[in-house]
Amino acid sequence: MKRFLNKALAVIILITCGGCEKLLMPADAESSATATFDYMWRQVDERYALFDVKAVDWQQMYDSLRPQVYDGMPGDSLFAVLRKLLNSLDDGHVNLWGNNDVAGSETIYLERYGLKNFDVNTIALTYLRPDHHTTGGLAYNTIADGQVLYIRYASFSNRVSTSQLASVLERYPETKGVVFDIRQNGGGEIQNEWNLMAMLPCDGQLLYSTQMKHGPEHDDFTPPSNVYAPENTSHTPFNKRFILLTDRGCYSAASSFALCLKSYTNVVVMGDTTAGGLSIPAGGALPNGWYYRFGVSRTIAPDGINYENGVPPDHVVFLDPAATASLRDNIIDSACHWILSNQ
Repeated sequence: MKRFLNKALAVIILITCGGCEKLLMPADAESSATATFDYMWRQVDERYALFDVKAVDWQQMYDSLRPQVYDGMPGDSLFAVLRKLLNSLDDGHVNLWGNNDVAGSETIYLERYGLKNFDVNTIALTYLRPDHHTTGGLAYNTIADGQVLYIRYASFSNRVSTSQLASVLERYPETKGVVFDIRQNGGGEIQNEWNLMAMLPCDGQLLYSTQMKHGPEHDDFTPPSNVYAPENTSHTPFNKRFILLTDRGCYSAASSFALCLKSYTNVVVMGDTTAGGLSIPAGGALPNGWYYRFGVSRTIAPDGINYENGVPPDHVVFLDPAATASLRDNIIDSACHWILSNQ
């Protein structure tokens, strides 16, 4: 049953993620351990889009790990070698699904929990509080004596519409700004990102440009395609101060959201650098029936930098254990101070 569920999950992820290849293998593909390793290494070598920002010597990884692979080796042993191969990329969008195991980036996992800039109990008891409200994927309440609206958005997998955010903002017309908290948000649906951005003022600003891997060489890419801020024709844009809180738990759509919001004049990003994950993942099947995915695009910010390894905040603020011990979040308090001091 576990084997079936792992493979079913892999197929669902690979089919639904943007730009994924069809899960087809040549009818005569050899499924030996050596053929499987060579195929995995070659797929990454020719299609992975982020060798420049990951600074990994992919040929050296082949040279060091290929001698450990031999035909007839146990499946768990082969999986361990492939896990080590893919882990060298330090990329949360790189995964391997085997018969009885799933591999992901150990670095991203450890940083998310080891560098957590967030305390859930403090948020629940001091800032959201028992009388908080929930609309769609948004949990919210007023803070700073009613002068600031605090909104917690835990996952971009939680559906939220432009109208829902508009109704939340319109509920508190007297507040002087918003603290929008996406710390420990691991990503999800890109559409939710765009729905939220549509409530911010749009003047046609460039958000980023994207390129798809196109060819076997590491620097083979399509020409850049520019992405601009979404227009809002249904609701009055929110022009007050908007503080976005981030940490190393922000990945994929959460990182993309942080990058995009840097192009809005009323937004300040505060907290810690995100975990990155701006690339579009695609995947397929290995000769032995396992599944994989990795990033096949790159995202370039308006300043010309690829923030794949993490989007830095405008203002770095780390959670103070002394504050947490008193059920205070000094990052939220700093955001409130910034809003109230910049009217």
